Parts: sequence; structure tokens; C-alpha cells
Amino acid sequence: MDRRDFLKAIGQGAVSITLPGCISSPKKTVAAKSPDKSNIIIVLCDDLGYGDLACYEHPHIKTPNINKLAQEGMRLTNCYAAAPVCSPSRAAMLTGRTPYRCGIYDWIPADSPMHLPKDELTIAALLKKAGYATCQVGKWHCNGKFNSPEQPQPGDHGFDYWFSTQNNASPSHHNPKNFVRNGQPVGESQGYSSELIVQEAIDWLQNKWDRSKPFFLFVCFHSPHEPLATDPKFMDMYQGRDEAIYYGNVTQLDYEFGRLIKTVDEMNLRDKTFVMFTSDNGPERRNRYQGSQRSFGSPGELRGMKLDMYEGGIRVPGIIRWPAKIKVGSVCHEPVCNIDVLPTLCAIAGVEVSKDRPIDGANFLPVFEGKKINRKTPLYWRYDKATSKPFTVAMRQDDWKILADNQMTKFELYNLRRDPAEKHNLAENQPRRLEAMKRVLAKLHAEIDAEGPKWERK
Repeated sequence: MDRRDFLKAIGQGAVSITLPGCISSPKKTVAAKSPDKSNIIIVLCDDLGYGDLACYEHPHIKTPNINKLAQEGMRLTNCYAAAPVCSPSRAAMLTGRTPYRCGIYDWIPADSPMHLPKDELTIAALLKKAGYATCQVGKWHCNGKFNSPEQPQPGDHGFDYWFSTQNNASPSHHNPKNFVRNGQPVGESQGYSSELIVQEAIDWLQNKWDRSKPFFLFVCFHSPHEPLATDPKFMDMYQGRDEAIYYGNVTQLDYEFGRLIKTVDEMNLRDKTFVMFTSDNGPERRNRYQGSQRSFGSPGELRGMKLDMYEGGIRVPGIIRWPAKIKVGSVCHEPVCNIDVLPTLCAIAGVEVSKDRPIDGANFLPVFEGKKINRKTPLYWRYDKATSKPFTVAMRQDDWKILADNQMTKFELYNLRRDPAEKHNLAENQPRRLEAMKRVLAKLHAEIDAEGPKWERK
């Protein structure tokens, strides 16, 4: 096997090696004091496509650390973001509510009046009230007036400690100048944003976490969002390829993720820590931003990309490791969405979900026992600026997905188990099913539309 084939085999998971920063066997160290409740780590990538990882069958990108997480836990084949664009997806993950209920209907530009309202109850606030230490590092993107008293900041939504940016690292993901730590601007930082985010998380775990409490750590990478900035040593792995900057960026993200998990394991926290790795939406189209470094993200076999109501815009990688509950190397085909994170983490922590507002997500702990999720609200998506127009709304029930326009006059219907690529519109062939799903969707759509959004639509 020559060098190129060997490196390709690493990317496909056929060969296992340990590189600096990769997950390795935990060292025998003094165990961190830890209470009875499980610790929680959520890792959220930005624009990482369903097909961008070796463990999701990308033929070239090398992701040995993320692959190993899948080998040690559960890989989700029907994992969803709650929106095909970043800010709404993040708001849904934090609140367990369809983002239109919260007034988060699009990505939030700097200085926008749009923000996650103070009265929205986040998972961080709930866990903090239950005695958890809470930390958010990386991209925030849940307000326009970042680090301003005019709008709630991460600290106002339940995070004891935060090291964040409003949107992307700027002016570049290399040596960014726009990080803020607990309300104090950091100034120019040396290094790449993925490295800086993970180092802050590691420093918090090792030096700032109150070990008398369980912790909730929310790690939000900027990668692989455009414009890309990638350490040359990771680009060199793909020398000669047009995609080198993108492929290398994902591999660099994987390397930094490996450093984080290695730290958790070496602190002897592995067995008591729930780890979920996922993405905020599908992959970016190539050259959508003029003059930027190009995205070469992949939705795999799925139709569509970021901003679409088709699967490629909303179905994302999802991997969970929780040694106390999950069978090693398992695969789950049950639909799971990031809107389910709040009720699931509440169940893990023994926290009651708020009953004073609609919660659209559902507790997905049953999937660890091979059972179905008990959903009171079907999986629902809306994005008025979707590039899949006229289809700006979608809903999934079991294997079936319906797409519609906002006026509920145009529809498509797909069986995702048989046709994940959405090639065969069955609206004419399944009139009874279509009519039944139309009624459910129309009612849900009207209810959500009445609750939000709260800002002027532009």
C-alpha cells in the first residue's frame, strides 16, 4: 500500500493510527471529583455536511477522532438540524422550540434587532438552576447586538463562563480579533479559531470548572464555514487537490476535537460524560460568497445543500458517546433532531421541562434502547428564504416527509426510508397520505406562525 492509499484508508477508517492530538487510551491520572449526575458536552460544527466525515462515507477527508467517537458510541443516520441555516438552528437547540416561535427566522447580521429573547428558557439556564456549571465557547450567533446591554448575551441565557463571537471569527479564522470572554473583548488571538475554542474549553475544564458540580460544556466551532482559513500542515494532507483548504479544515477540526476528548478521557471523566457531536445545517454551496475561500462540503447522497428544505439542507452528522448507556459501535436510524437536545438533557439531569410554553422537541433517550421517540409534535422546518422555493416548509412523520409553500397550496411527498435522495415525489401516488399530512402541517404551521416571529421580516 503506497502513501496515498494509506492516507485514504485512514480517512475511510480502514486503518487506525494515533496522531498528536488524536484520541488515545486514557492515561492513568487522578480522577476528577465528580458528582452523581452525568456531565454533558455538546459539540456543534458550522456548515458541516452530512457527507463530510469519513464515518459518513466521505472518500477522502480524514477524521480519525470523530470516527473513533462513532466506534465508541452511536452514529445517527437520520440526525437533523432544526433549520437549514445557522441562527435558527442554534436557537432551537438551546430552547427545544421551533425557531419561529422564538422570532429567530434567519441568520442574524451584526447589529440586527433579532435576538433570542431573555424570556426564552435555555437548556443552559435549566441545567444551571439544577446545579450544573455551564460554559459556552465559540460561535454564539443568537443576537445581533453582541456584547451589548441592549440584548441578552450568553451569560444572560445561563452560561457561567463564555468565550464567544457574534458570528464568524473575524477578520479571519486565523488570528481572529473578535472573541469576547465574559463580556471583555480579548483582542487579537494567535492561532486558528478551532484551536482557540478547544484550548479555552480545555482550560475551563482543567482550571475553572467547579468540580463539586456536574458540567455542561457547549463547544461551537466556526469550521468549516466560509471564508476558510486552514493550517498548512492539514492542507498538505491533500496536496494537489482543489479541495485541499476545505478538506484540511475539516481534518483540523477533527484534530482539535480529538484534543478535547483526550482531555476528558485523561481526566477520568469518560464514563460519566454524555458527548454529542453534530452540525447546525447542511453544507454551503461553492462560491456563494464572492471572493471567499470555497466550500467543498458534501451532503452525501442527499438532495440539496444549506438553505434548502430538502434533506441536504437539514440532515446532518450526529454522533453520541455515553458509555453508561450506549452500546459501542451502534447505529440508530430513528429521526433525531437538535430541537430534541433540551428535553433529552433535562431527562439526563433530572430536570423538569417547562410547561408554560410549547416545547417542540422530544426526549430521545429511548433510541439508546432501540425504541422509538414519543413525539407529541412532528418534526417541522420553516425557512422563508429557502433556495428550494416554492417549498419553504417541511414536516416529517415516521418515514414520510411533506414539503409545502407558506400558503399551503403546493406540495411534494417523499418516503425517506426508500428514497433518502428525494428523487421520487409521491404526492400523486399517495393522495390519502398527502391529505392527512397536509391537515397536520397546516394546523401546526398556523399555530407556530401566530406565536412568532417577533421582528420585522426583511
